[in-house]
Amino acid sequence: MTIERREILPGYSISRLLKGGWHLSSGHGASVGAAQAIDDMAAFVEAGITTFDCADHYLGVEQLIGDFRRAYPELGQRLQIHTKYVPDWDALATLSPADTVRIIDRSLQRLGVDTLDLVQFFWWNAKVPGAVETALVLKDLQRSGKIRHIGVTNFTTPQLGEMIAAGVPVAVNQLQYSLVDGRPERGQLHFCRANNIAVVTYGHLLGGFISEAWLGKPEAGEPFANRSLRKYKLIIEDFGGWPLFQELLAALKGIGDRLGVGPGEVALRWTLDRPDIAGCIVGATSTRHLARNQKVFDIALTDADRAALAGICARRTGPLGDCYELENDRTGRHGRIMRPNQNSLEDRPWQDTGTETAT
Repeated sequence: MTIERREILPGYSISRLLKGGWHLSSGHGASVGAAQAIDDMAAFVEAGITTFDCADHYLGVEQLIGDFRRAYPELGQRLQIHTKYVPDWDALATLSPADTVRIIDRSLQRLGVDTLDLVQFFWWNAKVPGAVETALVLKDLQRSGKIRHIGVTNFTTPQLGEMIAAGVPVAVNQLQYSLVDGRPERGQLHFCRANNIAVVTYGHLLGGFISEAWLGKPEAGEPFANRSLRKYKLIIEDFGGWPLFQELLAALKGIGDRLGVGPGEVALRWTLDRPDIAGCIVGATSTRHLARNQKVFDIALTDADRAALAGICARRTGPLGDCYELENDRTGRHGRIMRPNQNSLEDRPWQDTGTETAT
């Protein structure tokens, strides 16, 4: 099984499945020790999944990837590391260029590299000025050689437009997109195509809800095992609720049974087949589903498969609005669960207890 690759910029290619890092964060609910996480990274690279996604505010994950590079130097040379720069909500009003340089330098040090392959920028509060100016600091750091490529994540389409208009060289846009969440189709995918911006997506498996384990089960509710399940349960509610989601899950399983894969692989294949999608991030705390994920490149959906899924999705009631618009509303259901002040916590070492739980 060969992992497909995509050249998203001249001379720069990624694996079309990217290993997500949020699930390894000690702030997410990770339950794996550092040594095991590092050994698992080696298995992903050996399998051909050489592009890792992380962030400066995923507690401890940059350090883990850096430790992997030091423990497996030959495999580490094959990596493309996509990190993020996410200054804290409380820091936005007083953020200085020096603050940006300090956090980028911290990412370089933790990852053990001289140049960051890709830095994806996010600004928590559009009402606070300074996003464009901060992105232009990243452009300066790109000129100096500390950053190879600049991207964004979770911007609304107007925010993304402001970046392009200001001359920020946005090469990659990371956004949430799946059978259940079609918000990017309301303009942002078209904008990216028109501006030669590669699109990398997350959320295809709804934090694990798209799995045989949830088919035919009573509606999920608190307490959730981790933050992903809490987040994506809200997306399912907006989609049309648990009964409509169960219809979709049953359809995915039926297609998967015919193809010899699970519903998650079908959902991934659907997203990879969408126009303009360069790659899909899959969160993983272990190698448990690695072999299954590889099978996504050995299957092909038929027109009838796509029509069956489209028929169910046509009855959805949401989520409404532009990309990340719901999450930006701090008074709403989606916004209230966000933790917009995680970056400063990254100055603490990762707690390698093997039993971290979300707080």
